[in-house]
Amino acid sequence: MLLDFGLIAAGLVLLFIGGESLVRGSVAIAERLGLSKLIIGLVIVGFGTSTPELLVSVNAALGGSPEIALGNVVGSNIANALLIIGMAALILPISDWKRTAVREALVAGLVALVLFGLVQGQVITRGEGIALLVVLTVYLFASYWLERREKALTVFERETEEFEDLPFKRAWLPPLVSLGGIALLVIGADLLVDGSISIARAFGVPDAVIGLSLVAVGTSLPELATAIVAAIRRHSDVVVGNVIGSNIFNVLAILGTTAVIQPIDVGARFRDIDTPVMLGASCALLVLLFATQRIGRLWGIGMLAVYAAYMIFLFRNGMGS
Repeated sequence: MLLDFGLIAAGLVLLFIGGESLVRGSVAIAERLGLSKLIIGLVIVGFGTSTPELLVSVNAALGGSPEIALGNVVGSNIANALLIIGMAALILPISDWKRTAVREALVAGLVALVLFGLVQGQVITRGEGIALLVVLTVYLFASYWLERREKALTVFERETEEFEDLPFKRAWLPPLVSLGGIALLVIGADLLVDGSISIARAFGVPDAVIGLSLVAVGTSLPELATAIVAAIRRHSDVVVGNVIGSNIFNVLAILGTTAVIQPIDVGARFRDIDTPVMLGASCALLVLLFATQRIGRLWGIGMLAVYAAYMIFLFRNGMGS
């Protein structure tokens, strides 16, 4: 039992360090190649911060634990909208986000609605996975075209700046850091999934509950770290953009890729409970960004309270099943 908890702890640490290393090394490589900050923030940072979710979901699906794979995506999106935004607002009230944040939040809400539709079936098929990846491609091209029209510094460019604080004086360092990050992510994903499955079996907790809670929060650590640092630096648009972008990537890129590699069986609880909660959290964030100009500490406390209540319900309901 202690070994299993040790595997989980080691997996979380490796996922965090690996995710940070991959993104920072990749950003440095892209800048050396002369890519714009807009492209870097939109593609490299977007994919990089979601790499832990990808590796864990693929690993779980191939390992015969589809509920962990799907729970990881759904749970990460719930954690992003409630836990990460709530913690950032508690550190420093979030305000002055760009109008594009509302547009991106609308896209995230529509993507959540698509996932709600997908889980009404018994399986998320390879064809549906391919469709999600096609939508992702359209989203990336549309976002690039729209952001190019912005005269001010875009959210994606600001996100890039959050990962530029490590000086790489040698040209060979960024590739080495990126490759090291990938290696750590692969090992961390294996340890986290193996340890989580063992704990679930030992305590009689369903795989879905582990995926929605422990695994989801663990794979969201890069987003959490970025949001906390951005909040301290008063970069509110980065906090909001990071969360919304991650929620879009999780469904379109992570779930899409996982379903293409291995079709995902859908449990009844995702149709009845968890995906509706994710959809509600996404819509609530959209309304908040549209209707207010500031997410203060009271809102942050409220979000954290809702997330805590969901976690309590999750484990009580799971232990009783």
